[in-house]
Amino acid sequence: MDFLDISQFDYDLPEEKIARFPLPERDSSKLLIYRNGSIEDSEFSEIITYIPENSLLVFNNTKVIRARLLFFKETGARIEIFCLEPYEPADYECAFAIKGSCKWRCIVGNLKKWKEGDLAIDFYYNGAGHRLSAERRGSDGNNEIIKFTWDSDMSFGTMLEILGRIPIPPYLRRDSEEIDNSRYQTVYSKIEGSVAAPTAGLHFSVRILNSLSNKKIATEEVTLHVGAGTFLPVKGDNAAEHTMHTEHFEINTASIENLIENYGRITAVGTTSVRTLESLPVLGYRIMSDSRVNESRTIGQWEAYDIPESVTGKELLCALLEFMRSNGMDKLKGSTQIMITPAGFRFRVINSLITNFHQPKSTLLLLISAITGEDWKKVYDHALTNNYRFLSYGDSSILFLPDQS
Repeated sequence: MDFLDISQFDYDLPEEKIARFPLPERDSSKLLIYRNGSIEDSEFSEIITYIPENSLLVFNNTKVIRARLLFFKETGARIEIFCLEPYEPADYECAFAIKGSCKWRCIVGNLKKWKEGDLAIDFYYNGAGHRLSAERRGSDGNNEIIKFTWDSDMSFGTMLEILGRIPIPPYLRRDSEEIDNSRYQTVYSKIEGSVAAPTAGLHFSVRILNSLSNKKIATEEVTLHVGAGTFLPVKGDNAAEHTMHTEHFEINTASIENLIENYGRITAVGTTSVRTLESLPVLGYRIMSDSRVNESRTIGQWEAYDIPESVTGKELLCALLEFMRSNGMDKLKGSTQIMITPAGFRFRVINSLITNFHQPKSTLLLLISAITGEDWKKVYDHALTNNYRFLSYGDSSILFLPDQS
């Protein structure tokens, strides 16, 4: 890809259109339906009316961690440590279960005030006093490697639950509040690891989930841990030169079987689910085209664009499934840097997407345009004109790829 003009994916987003807080009820948000060039307005409580019967709905079951830790130096200087991803141990499950000490890649706020020495938080839990210490152990690119040490037998995951704060998006321009602890989390969240919510899923209530089976709508779950990079804007004029952030995903064999069985009627809940699902064909193509099978589980930014049009997504999923079965794999863990743009990307797994309204000049808006083409402007103009609420706590849409009903 030579040039992708990011100025073509810009629009004016007034501050008053950004939802600062969630609505009282999860499923009471507005819903925009885009299908074959036409737009319809509804409410999210009616979402099952617009999902085709016998569809498969794919959710991202990641759970937002309380990733923001506040420390204070003896001088009173406030140092915020934002835990991005585990460094040692690098595996998410191990990182949350470990006791005693661990290392994380972090963003450190007010770093210039922390030139030397350790930071500490003294706290009480279950009637006993404890201490969490933080030590700088070098840098990794733009991030700091922080070693955490604590003097109790609780896990690091428990430590974050006690001391951490939910990392709401910076564009909300406020500190997290009690309501964010529950509402910046989907009702089906399970696997700890995200520092940002898969926000399309925030609209789903228990009532809606329970009603899906009445319309023969099946559900499936994948896991992709959302990183802070999801908020990074495209800098410069050429989006093709943007370095896409990497996010870690996980999917099991039974889920891939379900995707194959329901191929052609798959709705992704959120862009993170899309990134996971559309990364799988890349691994399938590696298997089909290289008998040695590249052992890397990392999906490159532009790798999906190299798959020939003649190869179907179903064939690629089948190749991946056969590889997993033949190697006795119940679960696949990997990471993806995939960047989905309207400049030649071909969707091979999903047929429609449930998503919120995204920031101007963002990689997420490029993904929306890959589904709707130039109609993204019509969709967003309609939303702005009709008082839709934008971004993480905003309203929702369901977007169908061409000729999907």
